[in-house]
Amino acid sequence: MSVLATPAITKEARHSPVVRAQQSQGHSQHLRPQRGRASFYSTRFHGRRMANGQRFNRHSNAAASRTLPLGTRARVKNLENGRTAVVVIQDRGPRLRSRVLDVSPQVATRLGIREQGTAMVEITPLEVPRGGRG
Repeated sequence: MSVLATPAITKEARHSPVVRAQQSQGHSQHLRPQRGRASFYSTRFHGRRMANGQRFNRHSNAAASRTLPLGTRARVKNLENGRTAVVVIQDRGPRLRSRVLDVSPQVATRLGIREQGTAMVEITPLEVPRGGRG
C-alpha cells in the first residue's frame, strides 16, 4: 500500500470524540452498510425522551437503531426511489425485528416513505463516536 493511499490523521483528529467511518478500524461491524426495512416514528412520540436522554422532535433528523452506537451519523438511502438523508442515531429500536431503522417523520418525508409507511433502505455510517457501543 502506498503512503498516498493511507488517510493522514492529524494529532487533533486522533483525540477527537468522533471517528470518521473511513478512518476507523476498530468498530468494523458498525461501519459496514446495512440493508433492511425502515419505518418512521409516530408523531405521538414528539416530546418523549429517547435513549440518549433528549426529547424526540418530529422535525429533527433523529433515528433509532438496535446496532449502531448512539451519536452515530449515517446516510440513509431509500433503495426504492434513490432519495437520501443524513440521520443521527439517538434512540434504540425499532421494536419490530423485521425493521432495522426508525426515522423521524421529517426524514421519512425526505426519503419518500410517509405514504407507504416503510421502505427498503441502505444505512451507511459516516461518523461513529469513539468508544461508542450504544
